[in-house]
Amino acid sequence: MPRAAERHSAFWRDPALPFVESRQACHSRTCYKPHSHPTFSIGAVDQGCSLFTGAGQGQARLLPGTLVFVPAHCVHACNPEPGMFWSYQMLHLDAAWLRALRLESGQSASDGEPARISRDAFTYQRFCRLNDMLFSAVPGAEKEAALIEFLADYEAGAHQPLASSLLPQLPDSTLKALLQCLEDEGNNHLTLSELATLAGMGRYQLIRAFRAATGLTPHAYQLNQRVNLARGWLRNGTPVADIAYRLGFADQSHFQRVFKAHTGVTPGLYRR
Repeated sequence: MPRAAERHSAFWRDPALPFVESRQACHSRTCYKPHSHPTFSIGAVDQGCSLFTGAGQGQARLLPGTLVFVPAHCVHACNPEPGMFWSYQMLHLDAAWLRALRLESGQSASDGEPARISRDAFTYQRFCRLNDMLFSAVPGAEKEAALIEFLADYEAGAHQPLASSLLPQLPDSTLKALLQCLEDEGNNHLTLSELATLAGMGRYQLIRAFRAATGLTPHAYQLNQRVNLARGWLRNGTPVADIAYRLGFADQSHFQRVFKAHTGVTPGLYRR
């Protein structure tokens, strides 16, 4: 998020991820009356101090590095201290989508839960990295996976684990089937939901179990597999533009960025 002193406000939305919206505001004096959202909201204080009402009685003073989790329809207000500026981030999640994600992950739907405040530095840093990713040019599938993982980890940390929410092991036969599927060029575009269905588990469980078994998330494994395919095609003289299209990258520059991140060189230099 921009840390400069000038006033700044930006919104991020993506038609491919209609269940999430994000906002970044810098050096703001905007104040809000008590209100509620139909969405589940996560706010972060980056600079300055904020006074929050909606979690218990009275006001809570939020210092930089604080997160507040506000359920849908929970009346609240979060404003800078009188006469002061503050910088913040705000994430809004579709309540029905979040409820389905929680049930999929073996967690309770948590209807009617209170607003919660987190002053954990690690959770704040993870949230900032997630929001920076949402505003970046990385693929939507990578953003969705990071969002799901953050939300499920928060829930696991905020509540006693349910018996049904314990992370399942990925059986060898399931792992073998997944890897065989992902190594097939025609399956490069399988979504996280499709892979989770194939594995017979929720998306969050798949991300954690797959990473425990391979060291990579399913999306990272897919990207790595695409790069490995690209290496062979580059050696055979296939044009870069054709490779980018064949592997499903948004454009040639996107493919070049991913390839260099994995190999340390551009596709053109690799071919030479």
